[in-house]
Amino acid sequence: MSDQASDFVLQAVSFDSLEGWKDDDPSGLFEVMRSCRRQITDVKPYRTGSLGLSSEDLLPLLLAAEDFIPSSPESARTFFERHCRPFLIRRKDGNSGFVTAFYEPEIDVSEQPDEIFRFPFYRRPDDLVDIDDANRPAELDQAYVFGRLHEGRVSAYPDRRAIDEGFLEGRGLEIAWAKSKVDVFFVHVQGAARLRYRDGRIGRITYSAKAGHPFSAIGKLLIERGEIDRAEISMQSIRAWLARNPEQVDEVLRHNRSYIFFREAPVADPEAGPVAAAKVPLLAGRSLAVDRMIHTFGFPFFIRAESLTHLDQGPFRRLMLALDTGSAIVGPARGDIFTGSGDMAGENAGTVRNDADFVILVPNAAAERFD
Repeated sequence: MSDQASDFVLQAVSFDSLEGWKDDDPSGLFEVMRSCRRQITDVKPYRTGSLGLSSEDLLPLLLAAEDFIPSSPESARTFFERHCRPFLIRRKDGNSGFVTAFYEPEIDVSEQPDEIFRFPFYRRPDDLVDIDDANRPAELDQAYVFGRLHEGRVSAYPDRRAIDEGFLEGRGLEIAWAKSKVDVFFVHVQGAARLRYRDGRIGRITYSAKAGHPFSAIGKLLIERGEIDRAEISMQSIRAWLARNPEQVDEVLRHNRSYIFFREAPVADPEAGPVAAAKVPLLAGRSLAVDRMIHTFGFPFFIRAESLTHLDQGPFRRLMLALDTGSAIVGPARGDIFTGSGDMAGENAGTVRNDADFVILVPNAAAERFD
């Protein structure tokens, strides 16, 4: 384990000790695992996080899943019991893990702007460049993985305020225009959306890049200002506050300097979830966004959140796959649950803020390194 992962340990546990494991049905994960196998072997392996688990470590599990068709929930669980060992992610500071949730909004849009549809979704600009140690300016810390290349010099890219005020206008980067800047903002937070055009067509956009500035939660800002009680904070309560205070919308949204750029994605199967960072379609209720600086995409996690009860008939206890990431998802036991697409998925996602246990399932051969 690298120094980056020194603030937590993996504690070996047994499947029998995982409360709720015997009631879960992970049968739906196998098709997604086959998609992950194709991505790793046919396209590109996933980046290895600081925990040190790689796509090569994951591959035996994915290959075993290739032709496996579970006959029952028990057979699906037995597959993972046979091929993996569970490890509780235990933070050294004693704090528990934490989950939120995200979804794919559906937004009415227009191909052309008018007096109603005025707020654009932008493609990645051609002067936005990836930053690494080779080209990082001294004034930009490690949090910046994108910047602007201008006249041969790399610097911070203009932030949300500058882009809102027209920095990208006239460059032909607009994918579509929405009616509400608040809707656009929350699509930035979610990282993807279904677009409903005025002629009835359905499109899809997904994350392409970001301007590079750190994510700053506007919910935290409103709590600190005493506008919303901490116990009441949710996407719904934030939206309601913004609707009541239109004169403060720009200032509050621009507190989050981070700005997201999108790419158009094919809609081959309208029922499938969006293709996110792991380059496979997300499966509602079974896909987890994790900190990719620590974890590697494709690994299974058993998440137990006793206080999260509105997604299931009782406490949330599910096996999930790490398939996405996000600017606000930072830490070894921090996750974002994908709840699906559309308004109901948004209602479900908006109130998820719960303590949770994170158990990572490590394929047998790789698990020996953590004994």
